[in-house]
Amino acid sequence: MLPRLRHAPLYLALLSTLTSTGHAADLSWVDPAVATVNEQVISLRHTLHQNPEMGNQEFKTAALVAEQLKSLGLQVRTQVGKTGVVAVLKGGLPGPVMALRADMDALPVKEMTGLPWASTATGVRLGKTVPVMHACGHDTHTAMLLGAARVLAEHRDQVAGTVVFLFQPAEEGAADLDEFETETLVGAQAMIRDGALDSPKVEAIFGVHVMAGYPTGHLYYKAGTVLNSSDGFRLIVKGQQTHGSAPWSGVDPVVASAGIINGLQTLVSRRADLTQGMGVISVGTVNAGSAANIIPESVEMTGTIRSNSAAVRDTLLKKMPPLVQGIASAYETEASLLLVNHAPVTSNDPQLTAAMVPALELAAPGKVQLLPASLSPSEDFSYYAEKVPGLFVFLGATPEGQDMSKVANNHSPYFTADDATLATGVKAHVQFVMNYPGRVRNSN
Repeated sequence: MLPRLRHAPLYLALLSTLTSTGHAADLSWVDPAVATVNEQVISLRHTLHQNPEMGNQEFKTAALVAEQLKSLGLQVRTQVGKTGVVAVLKGGLPGPVMALRADMDALPVKEMTGLPWASTATGVRLGKTVPVMHACGHDTHTAMLLGAARVLAEHRDQVAGTVVFLFQPAEEGAADLDEFETETLVGAQAMIRDGALDSPKVEAIFGVHVMAGYPTGHLYYKAGTVLNSSDGFRLIVKGQQTHGSAPWSGVDPVVASAGIINGLQTLVSRRADLTQGMGVISVGTVNAGSAANIIPESVEMTGTIRSNSAAVRDTLLKKMPPLVQGIASAYETEASLLLVNHAPVTSNDPQLTAAMVPALELAAPGKVQLLPASLSPSEDFSYYAEKVPGLFVFLGATPEGQDMSKVANNHSPYFTADDATLATGVKAHVQFVMNYPGRVRNSN
């Protein structure tokens, strides 16, 4: 169990010193308003879950989102970052411009949950038909943000400033693009390119992500680094095909590839300064050959690189090419390495994080906990947080009483998110808006 947050009054005092709005708002209306929309939020979540769409293919999802937002009288822009939706709510009181972000895309996973509203959908990924599932909870993110938009729109006279709602595609990557064959921006980068943070100019951004294995209704946060960076690689090792009985008559790329796979692990253990953070290099696929008695012409492998340190990440990315080439050359093979940057380290602005702890406490009284360390997954929310101060928090999605260590994690075909946690997510978004104190970091 993670340590529970203590001394909330200290943070309330901090908030009062940072607040630029100059008045203490009555927020007693928030919980009843969230309760009023809760059944609609759950229904939207089920609809989205049954109709998942992969990255850059969220056409029906985006249409539903746009329809919901337009019904609230918001300014709505579609086709942002290809299939993204941006909506603007102008509050009844003067104040700053804040952004709330949710991702909409699903994964190429066959659902095995057995839920009454389980997905049976398929989609096309790189020309191949695959099953599709909301295996990371993006359906909950979209439904929660739509619920928050409704609550804030119905109480816009209480909102100080402007709220920008970002419904983003392709956080998990684009199903219509080979990441190793294109330089096209996707996801958060595409949204930023299309002006999602610029019209109006956003000064702070917030995001919430559901997590299996954490109890329903609990919120988790951490200042500074909170999620790893993510980079991908594809490596082709070319040798000379020959009969398996006479390997000396050719050049074996399989043995060379084994040497490279082992050598990659020394980048973390021997070349990276681990006092600055951690790093992981994992080979996920290895494809070679067509018969047991033939040494193949080439081997292709793909993998991922993760780190919670920009310095460690930089070391791994710089040291990997010469290491690969050196080992390949030693085996008299040729290596072609392609690196793709997915997302930098996700870092929560320390001052913004401290200022917003009271908002978290209002959303989940007695259930706000400080993360003792950053988490291993990655998120392209990091690109927004590089542009403006950002806060990315986590929402438990597993009913209390279950063995959290045995729960199917995000990205599993058995992943589930408890509907009962959605109300807390809606409250968190609303309280971010109602408690944001204005600019908390001096611009240089």
